[in-house]
Amino acid sequence: MDAVFGLSLLLLLLGVSHGVETSCDGRKNRAQCFGALGGSVQLQLMDDASELFRYRWRKDSIVILDGRKGRPVTDLTDYRFSFTLKNGTFRINNLSRNDGGNYTLEIHDSDGIQTATQTLQLIIQAPVSSVKLVSECLSQGEIRVSCSSEVGDSPQYSWTLNGRKLKESQLYSGNHETKNITLKQDVSGELVCTVKNQVSDDKGEKTISTCGFKFFDCTLTNGTNLKQWLRPTNETLCIESTTPEGYLPIMGGVLFVMLVLLAVGVGVVYAQKKRQNKPKEDIDEQELTYADIKVVPRQGRQIHRAEREVEYGQVKFSQRPRPPVEPAGDECVYSMVRKGR
Repeated sequence: MDAVFGLSLLLLLLGVSHGVETSCDGRKNRAQCFGALGGSVQLQLMDDASELFRYRWRKDSIVILDGRKGRPVTDLTDYRFSFTLKNGTFRINNLSRNDGGNYTLEIHDSDGIQTATQTLQLIIQAPVSSVKLVSECLSQGEIRVSCSSEVGDSPQYSWTLNGRKLKESQLYSGNHETKNITLKQDVSGELVCTVKNQVSDDKGEKTISTCGFKFFDCTLTNGTNLKQWLRPTNETLCIESTTPEGYLPIMGGVLFVMLVLLAVGVGVVYAQKKRQNKPKEDIDEQELTYADIKVVPRQGRQIHRAEREVEYGQVKFSQRPRPPVEPAGDECVYSMVRKGR
């Protein structure tokens, strides 16, 4: 039991997968076929071998299969090999690196003359597995992402973001077919890296968030124009912003002042028009009104004739409309006239 477990662990570390099975049409000359390390492959060499007088299948100079018409095939050199006459399929189980290479099929007639020859190249690849994504923020807010597989020969990479193929406009460097990519500062979402080769594929995914950087387009205190992605804490470096965000407070202030001036102007124009449209007869005039008038003797003098002094109090102005007919003379109104004793 321990030996079986140890062998399984070793095969896992070597990238061996017994579950991967591939097939290939080897009836065409110079066919290229792929098999998974630790898996199995089926190679169709001919349509039907039962009608062929003689055929031979070899790897390099080693003959693996030698068959004749009417005879069962018994010349297999390895228990991992099997051959089916009816469909001309050759199978190899538990593939190893040594199984890769060039194979040749030779067909002879009853006279021993070779009538056909065809070659095949078998390539053994370790399946890809355990795909992982690692991301990090760079100095200006870019996001570098690396995609890797623990095992797998000749891996090919492809990227998607939120279910769609990653666009070149979303990349700062690299492309959607490289192992390492750098995303632009404003890119976020569900990022998926798919790794595949000729015998298997696997994928890894990671949720990507922005690094919290902000694009500054402003003037520094030394007069230098800054156009760069920085952390928001660097906003104090700018004395004048040329970004839309920087213009908003200024535009808001200008708009407020314009609204105030517009309101004042409308009020003034309205008042002037109201005054111009008012009839002259409605214009009030001021009239002097005397109230509480008393006549008292002048104190501190002995006089033979009575001198009277008029005392005025509670003088006020009243307004009344001009009468339609202008009086002949000056008009004076006295009210509550009393003599002083």
